[in-house]
Amino acid sequence: MSRNRATRPNVIVVFTDQQRWDSTGIHGNPLELTPTFDRVAASGTHVAQAFTPQPVCAPARAAIQTGRYPTTTGCYRNGIPLPDGCRTLADHFGAAGYATGYIGKWHLATDEPVPPEQRGGYRSWLGANVLEFTSDAYRTIVFDEAGDPVMLPGYRSDALFDAAIRFVADHADPPGGSEGVQQPFYLFCSLIEPHHQNEVDSYPAPVGYEERYQGRWLPPDLATLAGEENTAYRHIGGYYGQIRRVDEGFGRLLDALRSMDLLENTIVAFTSDHGCHFKTRNSEYKRSCHDGSIRVPMALCGPGFDGGGRIDRPVSTIDLPPTLLDAAGVGVPSEMQGRSILPLLAEPAGTAAGAWPEEVFIQVSESEVGRAIRTERWKYYVIAPDANPWDDGAADRYVEAELYDLAHDPYELHNLAGHASHREIADELRERLLRRMAEAGEREPVIERLMHDAEMSAALRADPGVHTAGWKPVRFGHQPRRG
Repeated sequence: MSRNRATRPNVIVVFTDQQRWDSTGIHGNPLELTPTFDRVAASGTHVAQAFTPQPVCAPARAAIQTGRYPTTTGCYRNGIPLPDGCRTLADHFGAAGYATGYIGKWHLATDEPVPPEQRGGYRSWLGANVLEFTSDAYRTIVFDEAGDPVMLPGYRSDALFDAAIRFVADHADPPGGSEGVQQPFYLFCSLIEPHHQNEVDSYPAPVGYEERYQGRWLPPDLATLAGEENTAYRHIGGYYGQIRRVDEGFGRLLDALRSMDLLENTIVAFTSDHGCHFKTRNSEYKRSCHDGSIRVPMALCGPGFDGGGRIDRPVSTIDLPPTLLDAAGVGVPSEMQGRSILPLLAEPAGTAAGAWPEEVFIQVSESEVGRAIRTERWKYYVIAPDANPWDDGAADRYVEAELYDLAHDPYELHNLAGHASHREIADELRERLLRRMAEAGEREPVIERLMHDAEMSAALRADPGVHTAGWKPVRFGHQPRRG
């Protein structure tokens, strides 16, 4: 079947919730949970080191809708809606002549159902502000453009993929019959899986799926950081079962595009808002600087991305909005703080790579006010001890808290912050973090250095006149924080 294709490519974003990068086979998970994602990553473009700019639902979503940091939009924590006049991907694609649609979890409004003025410019709407509160595994309630509730049949991720397929089918034919040209469409499909079901603190997989994976492989951090707070041993079967079913739905969506002769002219991006550390780093599932919280899967296929490309440099999901606009031939607005990854595909080792930052910048809220940079090898994290993590989006004073050598400690089990042996690299990373905070529009803070008591005493013995003001002492043998 041949169709009169749109002059510009269609664009679909598939967005999961709380999915770790190492839940995918291409990242070494041995349980064959994600054959569809792995195939897209291998034949399309795999962003091998993808990170969220904020490991909290709403801030991460504000960033991926706007291409701007959470403190720039003001959405630095949950419960803050996108401000009026804040332009989103839907606004930019809509202005370029695209039909725009949103399906699933939004989490950027104040009310349920989401009023039209808080839908980020999306014209077709079938969503819920906080989908985990309006639905459960086999009862998916969303709201249409009129604000009326709609119950979608089937397991929840299946129901949302079915709705996405219906949107594609409705926009596949050109207006006015075969003589017309298909209007390009942009669709954002936002799933809740593999997020936990809040009110019962469980990961409800489809019937029969949890049993397949319970008691099987665990990532090293989840296997090592044991204790009463670690829920991975109890929840990993359901979590993996959810991911497997999401991958099957993703495959059905690609098959539907193929059957409608749209696959070759549709850019499809798959990623997540943040990861999940199963209460091993604090008292809940994210809101920490660790890769379990911030590292996510990301792969793209379609025009500009097919051919087996791979990007090994750290990339933020804040870079996805300008990338999609760039790939679709839509101008990238100067207000976006992310940048298109297309030059990295064109020149993986050329001038584009030289101009690309070596680190991603992460903001943390709600658990604490924190800032981090993550390079290919290093993780450097500071916290604001005097700030209120709910009321303060930023602070004037931070203290070094964590430093990890990811080349030797990829699952961040040994915190090097405050060790004299790593003072030089910590100082270098500290300056880089300050620079990234300024580039993001934050006011320049003070970052106090960290030193162990024993090492501070040794420094004073070696040089009684050494200047130690601004150095924060900690207990010798400082371990990864769990608070």
